[in-house]
Amino acid sequence: MKHSVFETRSVHDLISNKNGHPNQFWIPAYQRGYRWKPTQVVQLLDDVREFGKRANSLPEEYYCLQPLVLKAASDVYEVVDGQQRLTTLLLILRHFNERMAPKYQSKHFSLSYETRPELPRFLDDPSAERAARNVDFYYLHQAIEVIEAWFAQREHEFEGFKATLLNKTRVIWYELDEHENAVEAFTRLNVGKIPLTNDELIRALFLRHPVNDGDGVTGEQLQIAHEWDQLEKALQNDAFWYFLNAEKGTTHNRIGFLFSLVAKLEGELNVDQRYGVFHAYSRRLGLPGAGAAQEWRRVKQVFMQIEEWFEDRRLYHIIGFLVQQGVAVDAVLSWAAKGPKAEFEALLRREAFFRLTGKRLEAFTPVEQLQTELQGFLQALVYSKSDAAKIRASLLMFNLATLLQSKASNTRFPFDSFKKESWDIEHIRSVTSSPPVDKADQENWLRHACAQLRAIGLFDLRCEEIETYLAVPKPTSDAFKTLYSHVLTDFQENQEVDDGIANLTLLDLHTNRSYKNAVFAVKRDHILALDKSGVFVPLCTRNLFLKGYSQNVDHLLFWSAKDSKSYFKALHDALAGFFWQAQEHNA
Repeated sequence: MKHSVFETRSVHDLISNKNGHPNQFWIPAYQRGYRWKPTQVVQLLDDVREFGKRANSLPEEYYCLQPLVLKAASDVYEVVDGQQRLTTLLLILRHFNERMAPKYQSKHFSLSYETRPELPRFLDDPSAERAARNVDFYYLHQAIEVIEAWFAQREHEFEGFKATLLNKTRVIWYELDEHENAVEAFTRLNVGKIPLTNDELIRALFLRHPVNDGDGVTGEQLQIAHEWDQLEKALQNDAFWYFLNAEKGTTHNRIGFLFSLVAKLEGELNVDQRYGVFHAYSRRLGLPGAGAAQEWRRVKQVFMQIEEWFEDRRLYHIIGFLVQQGVAVDAVLSWAAKGPKAEFEALLRREAFFRLTGKRLEAFTPVEQLQTELQGFLQALVYSKSDAAKIRASLLMFNLATLLQSKASNTRFPFDSFKKESWDIEHIRSVTSSPPVDKADQENWLRHACAQLRAIGLFDLRCEEIETYLAVPKPTSDAFKTLYSHVLTDFQENQEVDDGIANLTLLDLHTNRSYKNAVFAVKRDHILALDKSGVFVPLCTRNLFLKGYSQNVDHLLFWSAKDSKSYFKALHDALAGFFWQAQEHNA
């Protein structure tokens, strides 16, 4: 039985097989012909040239092209994926020979198309006249001219480029085993243009058949395959995934994140290299004494460490906040290795303070100093592009700190819902100076306001005024401005603009768009409707619209200066309590 072959090979190795005979590659009819445009050919040449000119490169470093997927058939390789790159490499190798006298020319691999049996004759005489006969030859002739022109401008670099291409440029050689169907593999790789990913390649690397181990699958392979699926399943849990990732991510093959994380920890990931994660593991598994089981154990250990954080309610919230603020998970892993869990948690809280305020929180900072610093920080925040990230982070931390205040509670903040539903900052009560401009938006704003005025039961005449306005086909802009001002006065919101954090909260994207600059009562009605229907609403946003932070509730549908003051105090106290736990004697 012939098992799959999975390794990297230099371009020089592509030229001939182990017996010294030129390799023969065959492009089957189910593939389209050569279609690379000049920009793609030049990009390949430029990339190889740039790699060859890198300063201080290590001897073992190499430039890697995307995978070449093949199916062996006698002495010929059927090309399942990668024919465009392979064909371009052949054109470059032929150019090398054309620059030399016949006796110095080198052998190169052969390439044949099932649909173009006359290809070898065309390559021997690539004239413009013959190129005009079919589309494949047209693109081939165009690429040949591009290659010649590219080298004509870089004559003095030719030998260096040749050495880099032949010896320092590699492909990922992925040879299917004898039972795999080439057409099915081609379809999987090309429908939707989904290339092989790092984690697919790494899986093949870990599960490739051991040399001289006979036929059949080994127990080690079965165990890794089973555990691989378990880890991938765990990462498919959005609650777990978005705890570790700040941005919306892929819904498949999430295990690649884990391999990238381990490679970073080992200091072996070249982020600039194509398929850098795969190459990191390829190198490690090629070291003397290295084995798939040993490397897989390291991956599992990292996963179990992260899983432990996920299960720990305090660490879940603190690390989740730090990830949201751009802290890399590998940095958190390195901090975890420095000491006991209590010290680790205190360190995380201090790091959260720095990420929030930009200031370092020293150990044993007096509580009065901490409260004063936080009050100054929060009071200085203003609704603007420059402060938006800090305000959003403060409001997020408010929610997390509130959840952690009660040791008896087991409620967890759903980072997945928070990120996927795009909760962002918005004013609690309306901004007088930003009335809706579009006629449809103006009418929508008035209808929502009218519904809340009817709920109050004190403004029937205003609702009649609104209905009269809405019945006019083309009302004047002055008429809306007057009505807008009157409605704001009814809701006690016709005041100076308050852009401080005491008038800001987290609202979902839909509310921000559909109810932008609506009065407090309208936003409250929508948020409570979301909460009733089971849609995620951040705890502090819900508490705010229920007037849970207000000492004396005069009216549920109005947001007063007293409400703002009480809200600010609750925000400040929650954050102060959270960061006070960063002190070593309280950790």
